[in-house]
Formats: sequence, C-alpha cells, structure tokens
Amino acid sequence: MKNLSKLVLAVATASLFSFSANAFDKDHSTLTFSKSQGPYTELFIAGVQPILEKEGYTVKGVDVSDLLQADIALNEGEVDFNVEQHTAYLKNFNEAQDGHLVGLAPIPTVPAGIYPGAKNDLSKVEDGDSIAIPSDPSNTARAYQILEKIGWIKIKDGIDKTKTTANDVAENPRNLKFVEMGSLGIPAVASDFAYVVITGSVVYNAKVDPKSVLQQETIAPHLLLQVTVKESDKDSVWAQDIVKAYKSKEFKEYLDKNNDGLWYVPEYKD
Repeated sequence: MKNLSKLVLAVATASLFSFSANAFDKDHSTLTFSKSQGPYTELFIAGVQPILEKEGYTVKGVDVSDLLQADIALNEGEVDFNVEQHTAYLKNFNEAQDGHLVGLAPIPTVPAGIYPGAKNDLSKVEDGDSIAIPSDPSNTARAYQILEKIGWIKIKDGIDKTKTTANDVAENPRNLKFVEMGSLGIPAVASDFAYVVITGSVVYNAKVDPKSVLQQETIAPHLLLQVTVKESDKDSVWAQDIVKAYKSKEFKEYLDKNNDGLWYVPEYKD
C-alpha cells in the first residue's frame, strides 16, 4: 500500500509538472502577432511558432509596415503580441502614444555595429571622417555608445545614455562628422561615408554580411528584444506560453543549428 501511494503521488506530481510546463489556453487558442519583413519575425515563424502549434495554438501573422504601426495595432487590441522591439523603444512608444505595452522576456537579438563604409579597418580612421548613424532616438544613442566603446569619442558623464544625442558628445578629438539618417537607407549609401553604424534588423534585411562588422555593441539589457504584449495580458496563460516557447529546449536546439553568428542569445535564469 505504501508503494502504491508513492506511485500515485509520483504520477500526480509528474502530471502537474507537465501541465504547468506545457500550459495551453483553450479560451485563447488563436494567437495573432504583428508580422514584418525582418529577422525577428522570421526567427519566430521558423523557431517558435512550431512549438506553439505543437501545443495546440493557431498562430496568425498580421502584416504591418513598421514598428510604430505594429505597436499601435497591439495597443488597440488588433493583435496579441509582437517580437520586434527592445524596452528602450517600448518606453518611448508608451510615453509618446499613451501606450500600455510591456516586455515579458528578452529574446535573441541582432546587435548593432559599426561596419565598413569607404574604409574597412578601424585603425584607418582620420581627422574629419564622416560616420552615418541611425536617426531614431534609441538607435542614435546606441551608435554614439559604440563610438565611445572603440575610443573615438567620450560621452558626458552623468547622463541617461539611453537618450544620448550629438549634444552629449563631450570629446571628439578627431573632429569626426556624424550624419544622422534613416536606418533603412544607410547600407545603400555606405560608400559615401568612412564608416556606418547599422542596427540588427537592417543588417539582416539589407543582406549585410554580419561577419564584416568592425565592432559590435555591448548589448545593454534595455536593448534586448522582448516578447511584448498589452499590460492587461502579461499574466495570461497564452502570453506566458510564448515566453516558455522561447526558453524551451526545442528552440535552443533550433538556434544551435541555425545561428551563424548573427544572433546574440540571452541567458535565461529560469
């Protein structure tokens, strides 16, 4: 009888663990997400969506033209989630658009970096060289931090580096010229500059060889991409199932086979 009781308890415990580890929200079995032309959507579709479908979910993508439209659609309840943004952008959106979006967990991210323009070696930098950097606020800040990392400039002490602008450059000994422009257009005009700073999704979409990067950023936590949902949905079973899929053994195995150096993969503590 004691052995039988132990067996029943073990089976019950295993069943409970299995259910909690592979939950499924039968009342929200269709998941919709903002779909864009970029690495993060493609990674989700190839590596994460099959895991969710295996659990019983139907996953549908809704095409959007850019990240702003993706966030508006999410904030207005037209989609359930997106996987295209870091918390710096998310914070800016919430403040500017009276948004109510939250990031649930970091996911694989393509780092920004400084890439060759007319010059392909950082040691060839000269006085007055021009550098193209992204013009949107969060990525502008990233660009200046990369330039500080390689020792070309110094940013003022005591500022919020997530909001760094050209006005925050305290030292520029080589008198480098910073040309801020739309991220998407930078690869096409790279040869017009000595060097260019390109963000991750643009590297991927423009088919820039990630191995040609001269220096990558050190990705700060606020620049890691996030599974993003409305605040009211953050504790829902379906939202947590998306997070579990990204943290799953199956997804890790997919990345091990398909990461050619493009992706920075965060370490998960749980």
